[in-house]
Amino acid sequence: MKFDHIGIPTTEEREWSAYLADCKLHVSDYSKDPFRVEWLKFEEGSSMPKELQIGAHIAYEVENLDAALAGRQVLIEPFEPKPGVRCAFILHLGLPVELMQKV
Repeated sequence: MKFDHIGIPTTEEREWSAYLADCKLHVSDYSKDPFRVEWLKFEEGSSMPKELQIGAHIAYEVENLDAALAGRQVLIEPFEPKPGVRCAFILHLGLPVELMQKV
């Protein structure tokens, strides 16, 4: 596992790089931040789990997403947020953790 970024919910306006309409979620580009901070702004009625909407998450790159999910409490099933990246969210000791695999 390798650290990738930290995601932090906010209600403030930021420079958004993407809007995920199906989740009602604005996302910043963490690759442009020197500390790899990803800002998340959830709109009212977002379908994303409350754990992500109210608290920070940490993201790790893994070699095999399916293997990394084995035996874990899955919060969000695997999906492809952008071409070449497959990810999922788990709960680890109550903390949301994003696991990402480059495909």
